[in-house]
Amino acid sequence: MQDLRSVLQKHEFRFKKQFGQNFISDGNLLSSIVTASGVTKDTTVVEIGCGAGTLTRALAESAKRVYAFDIDTELQPILAETLSGLENVEVIFRDFNKIDLKEFEKELDEYLVVANLPYYITTPLVTKLLEESDKVQGLSIMVQEEVAERFCAKENTPEYGSITAAIALKGKATIVKRVSRNMFYPRPNVDSAVVKIDFERGRVAVKDEKSYRQTVKCAFLNRRKTLENNLVNYFKITREQAKDALKRTGIDEKARGETLSPQTFGKLSDTLLEMGIL
Repeated sequence: MQDLRSVLQKHEFRFKKQFGQNFISDGNLLSSIVTASGVTKDTTVVEIGCGAGTLTRALAESAKRVYAFDIDTELQPILAETLSGLENVEVIFRDFNKIDLKEFEKELDEYLVVANLPYYITTPLVTKLLEESDKVQGLSIMVQEEVAERFCAKENTPEYGSITAAIALKGKATIVKRVSRNMFYPRPNVDSAVVKIDFERGRVAVKDEKSYRQTVKCAFLNRRKTLENNLVNYFKITREQAKDALKRTGIDEKARGETLSPQTFGKLSDTLLEMGIL
């Protein structure tokens, strides 16, 4: 950790809370993240929130090319030092959540996302990649442990929610490593975990992905209410229509959203589509 601290101190870098900056420099941890991600010499990697470049360098040493995004331009002299000598890295000082992903992907073949994510952008970022990307093949991301549990949750558990079902449409999420808060500088208030999401397009059969996402959003509109009530309130339909949709799909009319598997959400969204509700 001393080497990273020395570089940061030399450049008089000040951490910014609004960017959720917590850097890692432990070589074994960095290597394990790269290994778990499945990066090879043929892999293009997109890293979001590259920070001081420690993970960026570890990725570049194993990957074909790395596109490293960060929002903090004050990291520029630090990255110039920590990434010196690497020819296969391009640092992009932009907010990844605000880029036109289709436009960016025109320049790329298939790629993996590997990142130590600032906690505040985790869910919006994963949602963006799920909904907008045509070329991402998987994600290996360091996130808050609580969020990791949510990403990998099963139905009928408190952690299961709309983001869980959204991920399940496109891929399978697995916690591959748990990381103590003591491995970061500065030390955050929570522990973290590395989640790997392997994309498997078509793993949940649906007629329309947008309809699936709308159905999931509806189901978790109010967790304390039944799915029937949420259907009525979200889609502005009659109670009879809601009951009919549930009956056609084989769902108990007293069921709540968190009891439905991703496959059942797929069947329900298809039913709502057939009924003209979606």
